[in-house]
Amino acid sequence: MLDGRQNAAGLTGELLETGLFRSGLKINHLRLILAIDDHRRISAAADSLGISQPAASRMLAEIEAIVKAPICERVARGVELTRYGEALARRARTIFLELREAAREINELKTGSGGSVSLGSVTGPGLNLAVPAIRQVSTAYPGIEINVQIDNSNVLTRELLAARHDFIVGRIPDDLNPRLFNLVEIGFEEVCLIVREGHPLLDKASAGAHDLPGYDWVFQPPGTLLRRAVEDSFASAGVRLPATVINTSSTILTLSIVRNTNAIAPVALDVARLVAGNGTEAGEIRILPTEFAIRIKPYGLITAEGRALPPSAKLLYDLILKQSRA
Repeated sequence: MLDGRQNAAGLTGELLETGLFRSGLKINHLRLILAIDDHRRISAAADSLGISQPAASRMLAEIEAIVKAPICERVARGVELTRYGEALARRARTIFLELREAAREINELKTGSGGSVSLGSVTGPGLNLAVPAIRQVSTAYPGIEINVQIDNSNVLTRELLAARHDFIVGRIPDDLNPRLFNLVEIGFEEVCLIVREGHPLLDKASAGAHDLPGYDWVFQPPGTLLRRAVEDSFASAGVRLPATVINTSSTILTLSIVRNTNAIAPVALDVARLVAGNGTEAGEIRILPTEFAIRIKPYGLITAEGRALPPSAKLLYDLILKQSRA
């Protein structure tokens, strides 16, 4: 009898290697498992795969008949994978990662290109570390293809686990198991508040926490590390949270809202310095001096545990690491 996820994972690994495919497990079955893991609803998983919900339900029944164990269970807001489903999903992600890497290697051999890299980064390090490293790599290896996603750490870490990135620059969210990752801390991201030019609070030498709740705010989505850091600053000062909040992960939309209203937004200091007073419409943004600091935990280079970086990705990884220590 199985006891615990470790035993389930071990059994699933053995079955995948010795019996599941011979028993009828197909690649499309694995795609469905990953879609369920990503969307947590059978209907949404089916939509993402372009199949009907009844077809997805039949495929799920096929998988459970092959594995001889329940793969998912219903919960209040949809479905969750069982320990057997989680073990199968984990192995499936590895299979698809290896297939992707095989396709990438074959394409590089055919074209003689310098390879490709997929990188995710939070905004500040993306500007001051990733951009200079990308410039060095592109100059030295003009055939290389580099894909970059700028987003918050909550999104990026999940993209990394889904094998959509080779590595990321960010932080491990508190709700994810840190054992799934390898982290090398490389720096601190300074955060500031931005407002439009002519904002009433700019008349003060520096704004205090009690001056801020009366204005609209533009925040990153709930649960993100930057948002929580700002909320903690309010709580430490004994100040209520703003009543009107606009949630967006888009830096461009944030800047547009701030420029055209009296809203306040927390952003990486590197972003604020890039746009403030640069002579463009975006330059109508100003950094708001404050009496308090917004502290956010260090960021680092993050890879998935047990997943080796291909040579092109390792090159960019090493250059970012070197850049952070310069």
